[in-house]
Amino acid sequence: MDKELKNHISKLLKQEKRMDGRKPLDFRQPISVEYGVSATAEGSARVKIGETEVIGGVKLSLETPYDDTPDSGNLMVGVEMLPMSNPDFEAGPPSIDAIELGRVVDRGIRESKAIDTKKLCIEEGEKVWGVIVDICPINDAGNLFDACALAAVAALKDAKFPEIKDGKVDYKTKTDQSVPLATIPISVTVRKIGDGFIVDSTNDEESAIDARLTVAIDENGELAAMQKGGDVALTIEEVDKMVGIALEKEKELRSKL
Repeated sequence: MDKELKNHISKLLKQEKRMDGRKPLDFRQPISVEYGVSATAEGSARVKIGETEVIGGVKLSLETPYDDTPDSGNLMVGVEMLPMSNPDFEAGPPSIDAIELGRVVDRGIRESKAIDTKKLCIEEGEKVWGVIVDICPINDAGNLFDACALAAVAALKDAKFPEIKDGKVDYKTKTDQSVPLATIPISVTVRKIGDGFIVDSTNDEESAIDARLTVAIDENGELAAMQKGGDVALTIEEVDKMVGIALEKEKELRSKL
């Protein structure tokens, strides 16, 4: 951590300012969601928050259900952090950061019960639909947690089931049946630097954070999941404040869907 950078950011936050001219709780602009960006995925979306750009894709496959949920479909979320999006990323097996990012996005979808997984069951104990969400940052300019989460739910919203012919999936033919979404969770990540709190952090700001809290919120404004990161512990009062910020900013991201 660059102590001089952190001190500079902290001083600016005390003046309600940031290095790029934003206020602490401002998202970068523009924020955009573009649907149907992949012809081969069952659903896809491109999300841009400022200069951060992420693509999310959904593949649907026939699978065997898990033993403990024989009447429910499967869900898997993965993130591939390519060197083209950030020179700090390395090619090869998923890094710890990529695994954490995927798990945080997965938790928001899973814990909000966004997908009605029982409607993915074709034959109990034998055959269900598996929903695979692949996320790929194209340009990492900060705040991948929120951009990836938004891309994932947008791709799910866009997804259509392929046809089944003679027991096999015909991926060239899509139906008009959508993935059964019960709610759409939106994730907002609030970061603490010194005594200040910010949303939509840049890479420089992320290198100086003390702690972060990613909050997933469903369509009813209810908390679905939370994930804490960073090395510094948070007090109950700080968590309460960060959740309040997330609840306030969630509406801005949701409106882009």
